[in-house]
Amino acid sequence: MTHRTRVLFCDLLNLPRGKYIPTDIAAGGKVGFARGVFGTTFDRDLIPVPGAGVFDGLPDMELALDGARHSGWQADTEIALGTLQTHDAPFGLCGRGRLQAAVAAWQARGLSPKVGLELEAYVFQQDADGVWGPYDTPGAFVYGTGPQNDPAGLMDALWSTAAAAGLRIDSMNGEYDNGQFELTLQFDDAVAACDAAFLFKTMAREVAAGLGLLLTFLPKPILDRGGSGMHINFSFSDESGANVIAPDGVLSDVAKGCIAGMIHHHEGLAGLLATTVNSYDRLGPASMAGYWANWADDHRLVTVRSCVTSPKSARLEHRMADCATNPYLAVAAVLQASLLGVENGYAIPDAEDLDGLENVRATRHVPSALDRALDALDADKPLRMAVGEEICDALIFLKQDEWKRLQDKSVDEVRDYYLPFV
Repeated sequence: MTHRTRVLFCDLLNLPRGKYIPTDIAAGGKVGFARGVFGTTFDRDLIPVPGAGVFDGLPDMELALDGARHSGWQADTEIALGTLQTHDAPFGLCGRGRLQAAVAAWQARGLSPKVGLELEAYVFQQDADGVWGPYDTPGAFVYGTGPQNDPAGLMDALWSTAAAAGLRIDSMNGEYDNGQFELTLQFDDAVAACDAAFLFKTMAREVAAGLGLLLTFLPKPILDRGGSGMHINFSFSDESGANVIAPDGVLSDVAKGCIAGMIHHHEGLAGLLATTVNSYDRLGPASMAGYWANWADDHRLVTVRSCVTSPKSARLEHRMADCATNPYLAVAAVLQASLLGVENGYAIPDAEDLDGLENVRATRHVPSALDRALDALDADKPLRMAVGEEICDALIFLKQDEWKRLQDKSVDEVRDYYLPFV
């Protein structure tokens, strides 16, 4: 019998903040938190992030809980999600609230966003001295399944725990490198898809910890191995339920506008989708990580990939984001950049027709480091206004501080800074 409720929200560091409370108190529908949590860094320094109320007495905010509850993975514990408010109005630093606003903007055009998220992660294990190192999987291979790829059975544990918690997995398999896995969730309405990703990531790290392992969504935890991303797949259904991406087998005007918008705002999007210093070790040319400002159909070496083989399942895929990023904010950013392309009539560039490994026609690419990506976001006023100036200003301030803390650190020191949390 459930006797407690775990209330959770995702902050700008992508941490699952929350409380355990009695279920009868959760039934009241609102739970208070100190707004200053948005001004707290990974190492617990309190800095004056705009909107966090650090110099205003650290006032309250409230998590307005959804009516429905999620099955938890801890004994006798349900989970409640919600959207942050201040004075009964949306709190500007809430990523879930900004995603709800993005969805509403598309729905005003008669279209409902559908989202599917592909998550990638590495597994680490401790050696005899307690030092975390790569998972020992000498027989692993791409698209691998079974004990050669996962000798400790972590993926089995994640699958069964996700099923019990009602988190719908689309597929799980070994990714490109040893100890790396792809964890794909099923398509759903945009907010529900991000709720599932947020809960799945939290659950996955906790289940791994229970097995004595560390599952990390850090973009590039091992410098000489491939990076881990979060591919944002999306489509739109119209009022009849039809997919509008490619109803006749070719990209619709809506889809072309979306692509144009994502390409137009490529540099600014980096500040919202790749939000750690480590993110820029992953983002480089000749990779499948979303470096170049380009697109093509069924091409994994571009940033925006379209898939139009089936009109029913046609989709667009943005490949720049990583799982260190708040999923609600990342999806909101992609949807708003897409909407800017549709509303402003941006011209879609020619599709990339070269291999993307040794040859590429694109000339624009993501900024070279986090500080430059934040500058690009700061300079992209249309994107900031669309996503929400309050949340963008807060993220820029918080992450500029993070950049300054880590700019002189070694690759290993940067990894060790993030590894306990990401």
